[in-house]
Amino acid sequence: MRVTLQSTGALERRLEVSVPSGDVESAFSTRLKAFSRTARLKGFRPGKAPLKVVERQFGAQIREEVVSEIVRSSLGNALDEHKLAPVGGPRIEPLALAAGQDLSYAAVFEVYPEIQLKGLDGIEVARPTAEVGPAEVDTMIETLRKQRPVYSAATRPAADGDRLSIDFEGRVDGVPFDGGKGEGVTLVIGAGRMLKDFEAGLIGASQGETRVFPVAFPADYGNAGLAGKTAEFTAMIKNHEQSELPPLDDAFCAAFGVSEGGIEQLRKEVEENMRRELGDNVKNRVKTQLLDKLWAANPIDLPRAAVDEQVRALQVDWLRRMGARPEDLKQSPPREPFEQGARRRVAVGLLIGEIIRREAIRVDEAALEARIESAAIGYADPDEAMRQIRSSDQFRQQLEGAVLEDQAIDWLLGKVKVVDEASSFKDLMNFGA
Repeated sequence: MRVTLQSTGALERRLEVSVPSGDVESAFSTRLKAFSRTARLKGFRPGKAPLKVVERQFGAQIREEVVSEIVRSSLGNALDEHKLAPVGGPRIEPLALAAGQDLSYAAVFEVYPEIQLKGLDGIEVARPTAEVGPAEVDTMIETLRKQRPVYSAATRPAADGDRLSIDFEGRVDGVPFDGGKGEGVTLVIGAGRMLKDFEAGLIGASQGETRVFPVAFPADYGNAGLAGKTAEFTAMIKNHEQSELPPLDDAFCAAFGVSEGGIEQLRKEVEENMRRELGDNVKNRVKTQLLDKLWAANPIDLPRAAVDEQVRALQVDWLRRMGARPEDLKQSPPREPFEQGARRRVAVGLLIGEIIRREAIRVDEAALEARIESAAIGYADPDEAMRQIRSSDQFRQQLEGAVLEDQAIDWLLGKVKVVDEASSFKDLMNFGA
């Protein structure tokens, strides 16, 4: 077997392979004889047809199978010989496949770039610091109260947070339009279910009152026929319930899973959850900064095949979130919005992978076990979920990959400069905005 390797680009390689015709014909003859022992041809008993007859009827199919197997095995040997790991499947270009000739083909593929980590001592990342104190917990408790308002018959005009039942009809230039009419529609003022102008037109109204008010549709409104126009709505308030914050009693605590300890226990659990969310937020902010600066300090050529794969993964994720079928390619959005994100994924993955390889980082079993427990905690039966996770090679490999990445991040943080930067829970968590 003769092998010639060429570099046809920064990462593209062209591997030309030639297999002697004698090897091809020997493999073909062996396969043909084996097939003839069980071949069924009209006019002959099974396995008794002359070899020439079998070749005349099945030779082309058998030769195609033999050529395919020789290409696969010889390519594997050639790649091993040159210590090459293609990114994605190689593109095979036949050069000579005719019977009696040496079998020649070219395999074109990309390889992963060589990475030399540098510039770590010049990287600086900001680590936000914030406290979760009584004031922050008070604010969170009030937010929880607002999420569970108590409604009662109104004794005042409608205000933000009140619940109304209304009949309404809208007109543009005096003409009703599709979707502009509703009967017995329930809405909460300020919830954002209706356009802002519509909800504003109901503030101050009372049960039994009819109101007329303008509503301006945004220029980017989903209905092109209404976009940028102003409609006049007539609304009649059929029912009005005012909202009040619920008392901080045992019933309120029970609504959040606290059956004992009352408000003090609820505050404790809320504070623990806030600290956990704050910690995750800070960790993610530091990680994002670190990886962005690591990539900036180590620009690398990226295999197009790997970028394409990540673009498709992001498109599939977008389709799922939009409720579409991931396999429906016609609904896929254009690749441009996902290109940079895909490139970042590939670059970061290669850089982290190099750190793990170079530093011989191995999975921390205690951290892996914590990941498994965390992944299982949201299930109805966490113990059964953990058992299934441990028995699933695919799921376990995903968690091992996440643990290795965390360990690589920790290693990086020990090499770069980390500067604490004072902040607040409100700012970091966009809380109360």
